[in-house]
Amino acid sequence: MTIVMGIDQHRAQITGEWIDIETGEVQRARVAPADRAGVRRFLARFAGVQLEVAVEATTGWRFVVEELRRVGAVVHLAEPAETAGLRGPKKRAKNDRADARHLRELLMVGRLPESWIPPEHILDLRARVRLRHTLMAQRSEWQQRIQAVLYHHGCPRRRSLIIGDGREWLAVQPLPVGAREQVTVALAVIDALEAQIVPLDRELRAFARRQAGCRTLQAHYGIGPLVAVTILAELGDCTRFSASRHAVRFAGIDITVHASDQHRSPGHLSRQGPPALRWALFEAAQSACRPARPDHDYYRQAAARLGHNRACLSVARKLLKRSHHTLRELGEEALAPA
Repeated sequence: MTIVMGIDQHRAQITGEWIDIETGEVQRARVAPADRAGVRRFLARFAGVQLEVAVEATTGWRFVVEELRRVGAVVHLAEPAETAGLRGPKKRAKNDRADARHLRELLMVGRLPESWIPPEHILDLRARVRLRHTLMAQRSEWQQRIQAVLYHHGCPRRRSLIIGDGREWLAVQPLPVGAREQVTVALAVIDALEAQIVPLDRELRAFARRQAGCRTLQAHYGIGPLVAVTILAELGDCTRFSASRHAVRFAGIDITVHASDQHRSPGHLSRQGPPALRWALFEAAQSACRPARPDHDYYRQAAARLGHNRACLSVARKLLKRSHHTLRELGEEALAPA
C-alpha cells in the first residue's frame, strides 16, 4: 500500500488528507490536541505502510517530521511562501482541509517547493544561534530606549553608554525621577541579557574552534568564530544551491527588481531569509572593508557610488558567495558534528 499525504499544521489542531494510490480512496482526519502524543497516536495506523508526506515549514514542523520518520515515512518540507503562491491569484475557499489537499496534490504532481530538512545537530545549533541573535537584538532595543529617554530630556548625545565610563556618565545626568527609573530598569534588563549572552558566546566560540566547517570559513577575512557558526547553521548544506547566487537569494540580501517595458521601480532587499544570517554577513562585511583588507578597494569604489551601508551589503554578498564555495568544496565534512 502506498499513501501520499498532506498535513496542515496549527497550534491547536493538525489536519491531514491522504490518498491510497492503489485504490484512489481519499481520507482525512484531524488531530487534536496537536502535540507529540496526539500525532504519534494518529500515525500509528500507518506503521508498515509506504507513506510519503508533505508538511509545511511553519512553527512546530520539527516534532511532526520526527514522528513521521519514526513510522518510516518519506517527508517533504514545503516552503510556505512558494507553496501559497502556487494557489494562483483566483479566489478560492481557504481552510485547513483545502491547505492539506493543496500540499498533497503538489506532492503527487511533483511541484512541491521543498525546503531542506537539517540534521538534528544542525537544528540544535541553529536554535542556539537564533537565541543569541534574539538576545542581542533585545539588548540593542533597551540601549535605544535609554538613548530615547536621554534625548527626550535634552541630554547630550553619547554613543557608548554601557561600556567604559558610560554608566558613570549616565549617573550624573540631570534626569527627573520617572526618567531615572526608566534608565535604571533598562540597565538592569541589559545586565540580565548580558548574563545569558556571555556563556552562550563562549560555547559557540568553542564549537567554532572544533568544527571543520567553521574553521574553514574563518580563513576568509572578516569572518570570526560567531559569524562562522551563524553562517554554518543557517546556510547548512550548500550542495542544495546550484549556484552561489541562489545562496544570496536564500539569505535575503539580493536586490528585488520590478520592471516592465521601460518602467523599472527602485530595487530593495528581499529580506526573505534568516535574519541572523543577514546580521552575520553584514557584521563580517564591516570588518572586511577596513583598510589593508582584501575587499577594501572594492568597498571604497562601491561606497563612492552607493554609500557605506549599501557598499557593505555588496561586500556581504561577496563573502556569502565565498562561504558557499568553501562549504561545497569541503563536502560532507562541512556539516559534521564537532
